[in-house]
Amino acid sequence: MTIQTLHTGLDTIWVVLTAAMIILMEGGFALLEAGFVRHKNNVNIIMKIFVDITIGTLCFYLIGFALMYGKDIAGMIGSSGFMLNGDLAHLDLSVSMDTYWLFQAAFVIAVISIVSGAVAERFNFRAYILYAVLMTTLIYPIAGHWVWGGGWLGNLGMLDFAGSAVIHALGGCSALAAAIFIGPRKGKFTPEGTSTIALPSNLPLASVGAFLLWFGWFGFNAGSTLSATDARIGHIAIATMLSAASGGAITMLYTLFRYNRSDAASVINGSLAGLVGITAGCAFVSDSAAILIGAVSGMLMLFATDWLEAKQIDDPVGAFPVHAISGIWGTFAVGLFAKDGGLFHSGGWHLLGVQVLGLIVLCVWGFALTWFGLKLIQLWIPVRSTEEEEEMGLDISYHGILAAYQEHEFIHHEDRYADIEKDHDLD
Repeated sequence: MTIQTLHTGLDTIWVVLTAAMIILMEGGFALLEAGFVRHKNNVNIIMKIFVDITIGTLCFYLIGFALMYGKDIAGMIGSSGFMLNGDLAHLDLSVSMDTYWLFQAAFVIAVISIVSGAVAERFNFRAYILYAVLMTTLIYPIAGHWVWGGGWLGNLGMLDFAGSAVIHALGGCSALAAAIFIGPRKGKFTPEGTSTIALPSNLPLASVGAFLLWFGWFGFNAGSTLSATDARIGHIAIATMLSAASGGAITMLYTLFRYNRSDAASVINGSLAGLVGITAGCAFVSDSAAILIGAVSGMLMLFATDWLEAKQIDDPVGAFPVHAISGIWGTFAVGLFAKDGGLFHSGGWHLLGVQVLGLIVLCVWGFALTWFGLKLIQLWIPVRSTEEEEEMGLDISYHGILAAYQEHEFIHHEDRYADIEKDHDLD
């Protein structure tokens, strides 16, 4: 066995393992979102995550990967690698193309899952499938090509190590567009404009989801080295940990002293905000900068949550505050704190300017393409569930599940939907 063979083997194991960690984050998304919404919509949340991981994976294999990493056309779009066939030699990887695709597929699944939570409890399931196809074949891959696939933003020097901008800012702004387009849940805001609270169904479940996401984030960030022997792995991991801890700690203390209680949902999202914020710069900034990035991410998340309420925009899980706002800040912070090229490290204004330009482009792209995509879908099928479906809950309306937690031990197969149809006059 040669040294090169051993090196390739280690890198392959590392990338596959970290890809699996990222895919496990889908379980985190599922538990987090299910815990934040009402019981009657828990199964619908799980089914949308299954859309992400099934339909999204296939779409990325067939089309998305080629548009993201195929042979570049004018810095705008890839043109080869559909179904992993064609010219991909320019990628110059230390692992096999199959291995690299698996890691990238885990990323695209995460992007669409960000949008899932923002439209919870009122999105037509069939319409969601169509939107997932749009996100995983066009919106995310083209944006990803601009930064990571040899496109124009990457050529300008934009730095986004693991996706604060490409994944989180893009996904969060797409989530904002979807939440505005579809409107708030019935009863969320009164005619006078005041907000009502839809209590989370299971905060312990949501917290377990957050812990799974936290665990998977080490694969997200450290795995982006694509090499098991990269000396940066340890620093990336500690920067990730410190930023997440800082985001959670600041929200815990802020809510404790402001409201005389430490708000569990805010702490959960504060920790996630810290993870999002450090994703762009985990390989580029110091430990102390990571702590600051996490703390600011947590506070910005709280302010953005209040802004959504003031604007009567309904985002049940805080997808926009956690992902978009923290992702924007984290990407911007790279321009300030990057040890090589950051403004505070005598790097001048170039990197910061490129980071700002990239953020503007990606956020506008995600918001606009989602808005127009939903407009097109609306021409075919309703994007929003009906009032009756929303009132009954999407579990029963779209999946035939009367309750996420069943009391009956056995039921005849042919009677599975009979009582539901009788009780609720379903066709």
